[in-house]
Amino acid sequence: MNPTRRQFLRVALTGAAALPLTGKTLAASVLARPHPAALSDDLLLEEIERAAFEFFWNEASPVTGLVMDKANANGGGSPGIASIAATGFGLTALCIGHARKYRPQAEVEQRVETTLRFLAQNAPVEHGFMYHFVDPATGERARRSEISPIDNAILLCGVLTCREHFDATQIKHNAAEIFNRVDWPWALNGGNTFALDWKPEHGFSRLRWDSYCESMMLYLLAVGSPTHPIPAECWNAVRRPKMVYGGRQYVSSPAPLFVHQFSHAWFDFRDKHDDYANYFENSMIASHAHREFCVELGQKFPCYSGDVWGITASDSSAGYVAWGGPPLLGPIDGSLVPAASAGSLPFTFPESITALKTLRSHYGSQIWKQYGFVDAFNPLTGWASKYVLGIDVGISMLMAENARSQFVWNTFMRNAEATTAMERVGFMPDGFGVPLFA
Repeated sequence: MNPTRRQFLRVALTGAAALPLTGKTLAASVLARPHPAALSDDLLLEEIERAAFEFFWNEASPVTGLVMDKANANGGGSPGIASIAATGFGLTALCIGHARKYRPQAEVEQRVETTLRFLAQNAPVEHGFMYHFVDPATGERARRSEISPIDNAILLCGVLTCREHFDATQIKHNAAEIFNRVDWPWALNGGNTFALDWKPEHGFSRLRWDSYCESMMLYLLAVGSPTHPIPAECWNAVRRPKMVYGGRQYVSSPAPLFVHQFSHAWFDFRDKHDDYANYFENSMIASHAHREFCVELGQKFPCYSGDVWGITASDSSAGYVAWGGPPLLGPIDGSLVPAASAGSLPFTFPESITALKTLRSHYGSQIWKQYGFVDAFNPLTGWASKYVLGIDVGISMLMAENARSQFVWNTFMRNAEATTAMERVGFMPDGFGVPLFA
């Protein structure tokens, strides 16, 4: 069974702020207004990244470096729970901010040193894994959350990005310690695919990460481990169901769009394939299909169009929802999620940048706050989230940077663990061998 991220993110996100106008009146009024001076592509991406960096800098504990799961979009007001996935995105964001000099570089490097030292020496772990949601001051388990292999994988991608970007010996030592202690075979729980999660109260879940989704990074990190690797055959044990939409065939499960984005934030799948697919091209097809799906939804929800699209797991007026498509997933109600189009920037750049520019110019200050776009909003009802979510800010920032400079790909892929894993599971350059599906 392919789990959705809703099974992981159980924190209720019910805060909302009303937009000045509601119903179709808002959509019609906004779309009729003259557009402000258009931002250039690069300037908009720069503003997205700078705003995201501020989230990861301000909404992290200065003692542990652990990043809050969510925060008020105008800064402050964090609900007081940290997420290891947000921390993984945050560590990568610090690398980007260091390279782009968003803050004094010595300050950024010190924050990374502090975070990795805490993770290596003081963070509570189980077989090398941290709990998904933790106390930002101590790293202790929060809200009876689970040990989630996929969220640990996101954390470790950030850790390894820091190891390659920074020259400091202590950063490299602590990053290696954090990665090498993870007992990957333990999380297989006797099978050839990873268990969905583990809790001390009941042990491992009966559900597994056994169908294509964002778990590609999880399997590759585990296969590439120099200390506790899993067999390369585990890569082949994951099912890869096919989907056809708009005459296009691609590997996908019924799931939100982020499943085609998260692994690609770090692993560079361009110009290569395994026995099943070129996964970069697969995500391109999935992103185009999602945009076409939104255009089709425009018949029912007039806010969606070829220029205004993007629905992925996010905050909603009813709390956190794993929604999207195709096929139709969740109670779609006209809400828009800027991270959906932002996360596909490397795959559908013209369409994604147009969507982001349209959202920024049409809805302006109503949805653009200190930390960038609010997590989600609904122009048909007037609802807008008060919050940003760390993982959505993170995927937006990382994919914006990859679209601009390929920095995250180029940095992360210098890790021998990444290249070794891809070789072990059979990746080849395009033009060598013929994938079963392309």
